[in-house]
Amino acid sequence: MLIGVPKEIKSNEFRVGLTPDSVRELCTSGHQVIIETHAGEGIGEDDEAYRTAGAEIVSEASEIFSRAEMVVKVKEPQQKEYKQLRADQILFTYLHLSPDPEQTEGLMQSKCIAVAYETVTSRQGTLPLLAPMSEVAGRMATQVGAYHLQKNSHGEGMLLGGVPGVAPSKVAILGGGVAGTNAAKIAIGMGADVTILDRNIERLRYLADIFGTQAHTVYSTTQSVEDYVVDADVVIGTVLIPGSNAPKLVTKTLLSKMKKGAVIVDVAIDQGGCTETSRATTHQEPTYIVDDVVHYCVANMPGGVPKTSTYALNNATLPFVLAIANKGIKQALQDDEHLRNGLNVCQGNIVYQAVAEAQNLPYIRVHDAIARL
Repeated sequence: MLIGVPKEIKSNEFRVGLTPDSVRELCTSGHQVIIETHAGEGIGEDDEAYRTAGAEIVSEASEIFSRAEMVVKVKEPQQKEYKQLRADQILFTYLHLSPDPEQTEGLMQSKCIAVAYETVTSRQGTLPLLAPMSEVAGRMATQVGAYHLQKNSHGEGMLLGGVPGVAPSKVAILGGGVAGTNAAKIAIGMGADVTILDRNIERLRYLADIFGTQAHTVYSTTQSVEDYVVDADVVIGTVLIPGSNAPKLVTKTLLSKMKKGAVIVDVAIDQGGCTETSRATTHQEPTYIVDDVVHYCVANMPGGVPKTSTYALNNATLPFVLAIANKGIKQALQDDEHLRNGLNVCQGNIVYQAVAEAQNLPYIRVHDAIARL
């Protein structure tokens, strides 16, 4: 199979779909890889590293989209990109379609076969291609929350961990999944007063077991969210409903009751955000203020640490890329129910129910879509 990797064009996105190591694995397996020039510079890998691994370097992204049978990316295709996708071309990347009807329509019109990293599942019921970026984003969330508490960033002027004689900052983490757990690890390490809220009692038991008395675990209700958000100096939102819009746990009314200079870090912004006042921002302009509360809603947080993020992502995605390349998309989807769960758009049809419901679009069963391939 001919696999193509364009350079990412989203604002301040420096990750790349394949590392040189991944390229070598694909080439060793008998496949061809074409890489847009300078695509790997953000992770410190030049064109020569990719040539040595066996890739062909091309000068324009348009050549990637015109030649490749499968396009491997990191972020969702921008308008300029999805307009270049072809019928039956495989797109393997993060999509986050539910809050993005424009992208959804573009993918449908292209009639491509779009597999989303974030809805691929595992035998354990986890999201293995989302997990590494959730780990990165969760850890970053605490870092950026701590930074934006500083007065020069319009925060309260507090140190996250406090000092002897001065109480630490209070961090409320909404959601105890992968991102929330990693946010808690860093917040605890920095000495903050940490509370994790979740509706899964088994998850709360697990978190209580691993963190012990270092973090509070609280069952998430409307009342408990209100209580802990109002009292928090930093609120980290990590709630996730796979493939669907994130629930709006922090309303405008609740926001108005928060401390002046408090910080919200909305890790769930790729799925629409978990506060009513969240809107996507970039690394170039990461924050804005509503009701004296600092909002950090960067939609590609792991792009700020592209070297760590790209290698972590490739560790998870490479087996699936190889499976698709070795077997072809139809056989790979038929053989692996977990990869099949990643199929979102196929030949003009929405095949992921949560996306169809979020956008009131017609939905066809994934097995019917695969049968037509």
